[in-house]
Amino acid sequence: MKLQYYKEIVDNGLDRPHCREACCSSKGEAVIQESCTCPSCTAAIDGLLNKIEEGFRRTVFRVSGMDCGDCAAKLEKRLASMSGVRSAIINFGAGKLTIDHAIADYAIVQAVKHAGYGAIKEADARHQPVTETIWWKNARTLSTLISGILLAIATTLDWFGTTGNIVVLLYALTAVIGGFHAAKSGLYSLRSLSLDMNFLMTVAIIGAAAIGEWSEGAAVAFLFSFGNTLQAYTLDKTRQSIRSLMELAPSEALVKRGKEEKRLPVEDIVIGDIVIVKPGERIGMDGIVLSGISAVDQATITGESIPVEKIAGDTVYAGTMNVHGALEITVTKNADNSTLAKISHLVEEAQAQKAPSQQFVDVFAKYYTPLVLMAAVGVIVLPTLFFNQPFAPWFYNGLVLLVISCPCALVISTPVSIVSAIGNASRRGVLIKGGAYLEQMGSVNAIAFDKTGTLTHGRPVVTDIVATNGFSEAEFLEMAAGIEKWSEHPVAHAVVERAKGLELKAATHFKALVGRGAQAEIDGQLIYIGNLRLFEDLGYNLTQHGKTLADFERQGKTVMLVGAQNRIFGLIAVADTLREDSGKAITALHKAGMKHVAMLTGDNSRVAGAIAQKLDLDTFYSELLPEGKVSTIKTMVRDYGKVVMVGDGVNDAPAMAVATVGVAMGVAGSDVALETADVALMNDDLSKLSYIIKLSRKTVAIIKQNIAFSISIKAVFLLLLFLGMANLWLAVLADMGASLLVTLNGMRLMRRLR
Repeated sequence: MKLQYYKEIVDNGLDRPHCREACCSSKGEAVIQESCTCPSCTAAIDGLLNKIEEGFRRTVFRVSGMDCGDCAAKLEKRLASMSGVRSAIINFGAGKLTIDHAIADYAIVQAVKHAGYGAIKEADARHQPVTETIWWKNARTLSTLISGILLAIATTLDWFGTTGNIVVLLYALTAVIGGFHAAKSGLYSLRSLSLDMNFLMTVAIIGAAAIGEWSEGAAVAFLFSFGNTLQAYTLDKTRQSIRSLMELAPSEALVKRGKEEKRLPVEDIVIGDIVIVKPGERIGMDGIVLSGISAVDQATITGESIPVEKIAGDTVYAGTMNVHGALEITVTKNADNSTLAKISHLVEEAQAQKAPSQQFVDVFAKYYTPLVLMAAVGVIVLPTLFFNQPFAPWFYNGLVLLVISCPCALVISTPVSIVSAIGNASRRGVLIKGGAYLEQMGSVNAIAFDKTGTLTHGRPVVTDIVATNGFSEAEFLEMAAGIEKWSEHPVAHAVVERAKGLELKAATHFKALVGRGAQAEIDGQLIYIGNLRLFEDLGYNLTQHGKTLADFERQGKTVMLVGAQNRIFGLIAVADTLREDSGKAITALHKAGMKHVAMLTGDNSRVAGAIAQKLDLDTFYSELLPEGKVSTIKTMVRDYGKVVMVGDGVNDAPAMAVATVGVAMGVAGSDVALETADVALMNDDLSKLSYIIKLSRKTVAIIKQNIAFSISIKAVFLLLLFLGMANLWLAVLADMGASLLVTLNGMRLMRRLR
């Protein structure tokens, strides 16, 4: 592997490819790692280096005005075939073009413009706020408006019986102005031999004029232009809802360097700088609070509705709102590498991932469109050639069939729904990595939770204190914590945490007793603190404490004893406590129809059983090593079909990889978890799981509605055509109306679920 060239690859704007090869030791990693030695990974690196050596670079453009997935695919194909272009990928959902090229940027912008769309470099677009486009500055909108006015005037004159060239001229102007952009894009598609809807409409308009149907040609031009304008507007609104995430992070921040304070663009702020954030300001950079106390609204990152208190040492994120109190923050990530930037990038990547239903639609449209085109040619030619029918009416019917054949509504039915749903989830602190995972979440039958850090807090907490031998609880804690403050053991930290606010006893001659506890001198007396085995080895008589010890063990708690000179001063019970929302989340999942909810843990069966009983889990699997979790998930997949694994995104990665969908929770700021999970919960809110399932089911339902509607409207108009009841303007109205309706139906997923 030529890993020494990675910096050069990144500096040239080339992303490392994902590692997914079965033969590779790092399969499942987000990007190629040092341990990747398979031929596929080596070839991928070589390919990236060749791009650098040949002068190729990667540039990302935002493309505006894309209202048709099929048309976007044809533009992608056209750009990829240009001389000096290595590859071109259009993310229709996000409205982005990623292109590897050796030609100038303006040449790409011009090529996109010739296709009828607008393009601007992503780097330049970042400095432009997400705002509404002024309609009279948009050429498409303006041409639609003018053609509509001309059509209204011409139609009115026609109704009042005005004759002569004036009415024909007005209809012709309507067709030219309304159909200009369609004709421009249609000719572009003709040159690239990838005919699209714009070409079909242009043929229909010219054909209508050729046979004297000026009014219908004008109506087709206006309706098509109007439909495209509305559809482009609604889709751009959807895309802007995602792009607006990045607008939440301010473009400047107040930086303290030495004794000087100055406002700098976030691109110029480096790791280690100190940023000052005043009350009511948005935080500009990811970092750690150096000084100050405040509440921060983190809804943009974690989806939490209540501001979170922040003190020195706490992590804060770019784009979140400082509610009250000034904060000094030490920057830990560059602007392009912030958690907010990663979220935006991952959401846009997810929009490019095709869901199974979208793959079906793409395959269907691939065969459907050519067949209908052939049928249209047959309708135009065959009656005249073989049945001695007049040419004009059958030519007209062929034009109607061309319009009906447009698959736009069908092609757009799925991606607009997926984009809206993923955007909805991201605003509520849930990242879904693609349409496939979104669809699968609604059809899962079983869900498995890791215990530590998922259902529980993942750290020991003192649950019970039993002071004996005349000690009060406070005196006992002051003594125990006085010893434990010198220990690094997690259980010791729990004891010290419980004793906060108390005046700890001074302990000397501390000594750790590995695997058993610790000892130290307090007021000249040697005191021991540790587990049952330590005190049994020391010969203590524990008979009188037997019942208490048994009760704690039955509850799955770890017990520590404190004593000296064969006297027990008290007992401390410690346990990993359940999250407050764990029980409600499990109940919500059962109500959502989950057939099997299980817990996986490395703890012993006694501890696991106690937790499973409290949470009303269907079952639990205890004493599992990582490979044991993997085999358990495989068994669940065999028994229940689709299975979700919920864990911390790192330790549970192997089990998450073999599950149908892997969900990582509490991953805000965790790069590894963000990259490895299929679905990521940005905070520790387990209730979001039932929300994702509901969102998934609603998304699948809307996709099915859209597909059924798109296909049925075609069938109805083919029947009307067969019965001689269809005409051009009605066909266009139905086609563009169908596209707009499926778009608006899909956009319903942007709203909060009830």
